[in-house]
Amino acid sequence: MLRYIFRRIVFLIPVLIGVSILIFAIIRLAPGDPAETLLGPSATAQDLQELREQLGLNKSLVTQYFTFLTNTLKGDFGRSIRTNNPVLEELLDRFEPSLILALLSMTLAVAVGIPLGILAALRQNTWMDTLCNLAALLGFSLPGFWLGLMLMLLFSIMIPILPSSGYGAWQQLIMPTLVLSTNTMAVIARMTRSSMLEVVRQDYVRTAKAKGLSGRLILVRHILSNVLIPVVTVAGLHFGHMLGGVVITETVFSIPGVGRLIIDAIRFQDYPVVQGGILFFAFCLSLVNLGVDLIYALLDPRIKAQYRAG
Repeated sequence: MLRYIFRRIVFLIPVLIGVSILIFAIIRLAPGDPAETLLGPSATAQDLQELREQLGLNKSLVTQYFTFLTNTLKGDFGRSIRTNNPVLEELLDRFEPSLILALLSMTLAVAVGIPLGILAALRQNTWMDTLCNLAALLGFSLPGFWLGLMLMLLFSIMIPILPSSGYGAWQQLIMPTLVLSTNTMAVIARMTRSSMLEVVRQDYVRTAKAKGLSGRLILVRHILSNVLIPVVTVAGLHFGHMLGGVVITETVFSIPGVGRLIIDAIRFQDYPVVQGGILFFAFCLSLVNLGVDLIYALLDPRIKAQYRAG
């Protein structure tokens, strides 16, 4: 197992290098000049040239990339063009709101989505199954920005019991958590239902029933461990997406997360922040994928044996 984890961590290096090349090329192809953005239209050609030299933008793209890569390997993502603060410091300051919001949203999505999917599967083709499917379809279809605005209208204006925006108090996290978890909750519910309907038809489940085991024991010992494997995959992908900062939710509720930081950096062509933010997000997503693989081993001993053999 330790050898497998070490190998996965080593494989992260070429992945992150590939991501760095891609984001470096894309952001440099974007129209505009950071020097002009910072100094404004009234700046002289000499002022623009001096600022480009100060920021290192007058060097060749190859030189700029290798300077960025060398500094990144040392743990230095550079300094923000706009604020002159260290990029890593800004990312870590903004990461806490995104992490807390992602954890709360994923917890709610799993706590509601899995029981909803199990209930729909156990009551297949009944009114309860139809109601669960309808709720999942509605949750998957609702746009996040619209749902956020409707919640603000309901709970901040019509029934003023929750703050409409901001970050700091636990009350300010209720509506963003509901918005961010709705889509994931619906996906988890649908995945749980379809996986469970497939597993209950397997021979080992029929054998357990023939032995006279109780329905609850069959569900816990024989069904859930197999049902949860695809559910964990979906949850891991959505959690990685949440960690990257869901821009719409953070914008609607004025949450100072990583997503808003990267969007603001793109608007001001703050190259170091965009590059550092995307790399930071790619690293977090890779760690989430590694965590999902380890959860597989806990759920299925056969997968754990494969990891040990590898």
